[in-house]
Amino acid sequence: MRANIVVLPGDGIGPEVTRAAVAVLDAAARGNGGYHFTFSEHLIGGAAIDACGEPLPAATLAACKGADAVLLGAVGGPKWSDPNAAVRPEQGLLGLRAALGVYANLRPLRVHPRLAELSPLKTERLDNVDLLFVRELTGGAYFGAKTRTDLAATDECRYTVAEIERVSRRAFAFARLRRRQVTHVDKANVLETSRLWRSTVDRVAREFPDVKLEHQLVDSMAMLLLSRPSAYDVIVTENLFGDILTDEAAALAGSLGVLPSASLGDGKAGLYEPIHGSAPDIAGKGLANPLGAILSAALLLRHSLDMEHVAQDIEAAVDAVIEAGALTSDLGGTASTDQVTAAVLDRLGTGQTRVAA
Repeated sequence: MRANIVVLPGDGIGPEVTRAAVAVLDAAARGNGGYHFTFSEHLIGGAAIDACGEPLPAATLAACKGADAVLLGAVGGPKWSDPNAAVRPEQGLLGLRAALGVYANLRPLRVHPRLAELSPLKTERLDNVDLLFVRELTGGAYFGAKTRTDLAATDECRYTVAEIERVSRRAFAFARLRRRQVTHVDKANVLETSRLWRSTVDRVAREFPDVKLEHQLVDSMAMLLLSRPSAYDVIVTENLFGDILTDEAAALAGSLGVLPSASLGDGKAGLYEPIHGSAPDIAGKGLANPLGAILSAALLLRHSLDMEHVAQDIEAAVDAVIEAGALTSDLGGTASTDQVTAAVLDRLGTGQTRVAA
């Protein structure tokens, strides 16, 4: 099997963590007979603005549309942080998501026992936390019509039934593979879009009678994620709410640096990236945590290339590296980016986790 993977290093620590993820993907291909991955790098974000004057060059978009999967580092940084600028790095990411049609953003979250003490929550509240957020990614206020005058501004939050149906069905389908429980988050006591979400999710739920559904208002969900996170399984919500809640939930894991994401559409191709930002203050210093990017590579293998057993091997290798204490400074350790990457590669190559098909 051959696969074409586009790599978008982006800004800040993006090049460092994507380099680690590519090394792991390359090892996965070499360790499994019959697989060959081709990697091509392209510009996005601030780096693309500096080089081309736009955050998503046409060549980058064309390459991504022709790829089997896209691996992204991070975009943005103080150099391009003026919110009033006509061109900003984040526009490249939003444009790419829309162009690829990746409407379902998956953010799995498990709390490794060794990292529980880094969470601001009491460790006993973190037992058995295993969440999957399914965030709608191409609609809502981020993509709605915008206006701005000297005295007022608007951001339209607009959703269609079809947009809600497709992401909800993905959430219920994933729940069937897990603990068969879906929590839908909205603000239906105030917002008309949330009322449409709630009625549509209720209707989709009837297609999955074996999955339990509950609704939570977003403000109460923000509290419940911290007070009883282990009570939840799959959480589905709209774009803005999902953006906020997933960053809040990241505190449970001890660091943004260990959390991956996958953005999927109707086909096999997807966009994969760690949820952390570009961290320009540590860029180029060898301090970046590569585990979020490496685990994003595991999601790439699972969802785009149907290499489930290898994805599991990488996840097991990461767990073993964390347990052994090969940690970057954000996790209280002293290991460098390259040292953590080497430790994961060593676990994959020593037989302590299975790599051969």
